[in-house]
Amino acid sequence: MNSAIDSLTLDVPDTTAAQAFYDEAFGLGERLRFRTADAASSGFRGYTLSLVVAQPANVHALVDAAVAAGATTIKPVAKSLWGVGGTIQAPDGAIWKVATTAKKDSSPAARTVEEIVLLLGASDVVASKAFYVERGLRVGKSFGRSYVQFDTGSAPIGLGLYRHASLAKDAGVPATGSGSHRLTVNGALGEAVDPDGFIWAPAEVSAQA
Repeated sequence: MNSAIDSLTLDVPDTTAAQAFYDEAFGLGERLRFRTADAASSGFRGYTLSLVVAQPANVHALVDAAVAAGATTIKPVAKSLWGVGGTIQAPDGAIWKVATTAKKDSSPAARTVEEIVLLLGASDVVASKAFYVERGLRVGKSFGRSYVQFDTGSAPIGLGLYRHASLAKDAGVPATGSGSHRLTVNGALGEAVDPDGFIWAPAEVSAQA
């Protein structure tokens, strides 16, 4: 199973406002959907979304656009050993990391996204890995109890598992949180709930206003 994830549905207070923000900030189209929901949620929601881009200028362009549209900066764009990246929180509460492994620019800045990756925080990475492998997902990379990257082939959205506390630390937020993840993963698993409570739905299911 290579096309694991078709799209993501975020639970938001106002679908019109959420659509306007993401169109202005990232322009991800049908890969991101929205649903009005009021399930209680506090603190870290247990996942992050990463936008992988080709060069540092594109990181700056996307982060700047998101902040201008109403996002809050968690980690300003900065260089590191692995590349350049920054982290923001959207008005709906979702945490987004924009990053590139490139150290230098090779073309004019553009808000072009090469890949979207959903990272799920797992209380037990090995158990969560087994859940997904049993349902047909192939492992691309695995680092013991720390991290798993699935081989999602040409799917619009990649998938990985990270230890919950480590994912929160990478995002720059406290690991504590409770209530709904406020996220539904639409894809090939159909109707399922993983060991950490992340909900999957069939790919053809659309968000409800």
